Amino acid sequence: NEKKETSTEEGHDDDHTSKRKGTDSGHSDHAASSESEVAANVKYEEGLITIDLKDKDQNSPELEISHEKIMHFIIVSADLEDYYHLHPEEKGNGVYTVKFDLSENSYKVFVDIKPKNLAYQVSPIELHVGNGHGEHEEHSLMVDTNLTKTINEKTVQLTTTELVSNKDVTLSFDTKGITPEPYLGALGHVVILDDKGEKFVHVHPASEEKTVFETKFDKPGIYKVWGEFKFDGKVTAYPFVIEVK
Repeated sequence: NEKKETSTEEGHDDDHTSKRKGTDSGHSDHAASSESEVAANVKYEEGLITIDLKDKDQNSPELEISHEKIMHFIIVSADLEDYYHLHPEEKGNGVYTVKFDLSENSYKVFVDIKPKNLAYQVSPIELHVGNGHGEHEEHSLMVDTNLTKTINEKTVQLTTTELVSNKDVTLSFDTKGITPEPYLGALGHVVILDDKGEKFVHVHPASEEKTVFETKFDKPGIYKVWGEFKFDGKVTAYPFVIEVK
């Protein structure tokens, strides 16, 4: 009995077909991680997201290309339900922007970059849009008993090696005989968050030809996995909730 999922994945193409209204300005509360030599400030105003990057000397860090993009910008709603993966463009002087309509809510956003010769740790930045200024409640994710998801008539099934912390884990996505189109240099893309939305893992594909990914969880707990695959020219994020012992 396959569960029907609603795709909340948008924003891979330049023209956003989805319109999410919310013209109130958003702001971020960001405590720079001690492990990072780059600070990111994120603003949202009337459908425009602006990311401002500065190093400790207030200079603009130079970024390396990673997964075919200079920046991956992940937005997740406070309850970890809504998920968007965007690619802001460089505007100069450490500023990057992307047009995207966000509805009124509290979000956690992740600026995934590779600065040249500077330490950087991806950490959550809180972004409040409109009156979405509530404290982040503890949202208890329910572990999926069925790891088969169907979105837009395309089915993806997740199988894993033993989910144990501090051991190499392989995530295999069975796309049921339909090979996904290449996306960001591989056949898919995987992002993992812990249930508090604090720990961000950008998973690397094991090979360019397979929808197999390798990662490691540093502690037990419940995690949400988004496997992104491109079918018929559209990227869809398939969400799975797993428990690591």
